[in-house]
Amino acid sequence: MSLEPLFNVGIAIQIHAVAATLSFFLGPFILFRKKGDVRHKILGRLWAFTMAVTIASSFFIFGIRTFGLFGPIHIISVLASYSLVRAIHFARIGNIVAHQKNMRGLYFGALIVAGLFTFLPSRIMSEVFFNGHELSGFLIVMAGVVFVYGALGFARYRGWIRADVV
Repeated sequence: MSLEPLFNVGIAIQIHAVAATLSFFLGPFILFRKKGDVRHKILGRLWAFTMAVTIASSFFIFGIRTFGLFGPIHIISVLASYSLVRAIHFARIGNIVAHQKNMRGLYFGALIVAGLFTFLPSRIMSEVFFNGHELSGFLIVMAGVVFVYGALGFARYRGWIRADVV
């Protein structure tokens, strides 16, 4: 692992990488612990802020241009913006079920799914984590995703977790 590739890119990508990483690691502490208490609200606001920074900074990344200045990341960014705003709105009006669904969807879609694309060969995060072995790194990440889905499915099947928890 080498942070060197991150030092050789623009500030928007650096901000995006830091905010997304913070969001990725902070998310499980919110998603998998008791809901509604003061700690949840504080961590939730912090997570919403780091996600807002992640989303905002993504609009200044122009690496893959499919539609003029914009690319696939910007479609995800628009959807993530909408989801974050809806999730906050639902929390404020007391629709906790909708709030939870939007937050889970945002975490999974914007951080897990979109995050996997950053590990494709020749992408910056692939170079950071798997310098010189990008394809192997992507295969390891994909195997991890398959394992997590399998473990979640098995846990649901056995009744260890409820289907609405994850």
